[in-house]
Amino acid sequence: MELSDEIRISAPKDQVYAALNDPDVLQKCIPGCEELIKHSDTELEAKVLLKVGPVKARFGGNVELNTEGAPDQFSLTGQGNGGAAGHAKGGADVTLIADGDETILRYDAKAEIGGKLAQLGSRLIQSTAKKLAAKFFKSFAEVMEEEKVA
Repeated sequence: MELSDEIRISAPKDQVYAALNDPDVLQKCIPGCEELIKHSDTELEAKVLLKVGPVKARFGGNVELNTEGAPDQFSLTGQGNGGAAGHAKGGADVTLIADGDETILRYDAKAEIGGKLAQLGSRLIQSTAKKLAAKFFKSFAEVMEEEKVA
């Protein structure tokens, strides 16, 4: 499964990059995120409760960041396990482009799933993934707006 999109955020690039590396901000924005622990500048651990169609599961997983091109671009890879519900692994390439006082965030993501989740059908998985990504970026944009006001 592949996802890509572009979103305009009303904040300078350095603030957007900093927020994308802030576990408190990420935990607020990730749908169903119950816990997010930063082990290092490049390693995070998450616990997320997700519902995909009839399957509801608590996933535990790890995410690793590659910040070589930061703050202009970076990538992340991760994997999660939801027990009997299945497992997922994937990654994303993120590009940040300054546009005046705003930032254009582009991402290209790929994911593979297995277990019960994989049996639900690719259309349901794809539409759920798009909804979750849209929800994350809407929440992220809102948090960035709040930061600007504060």
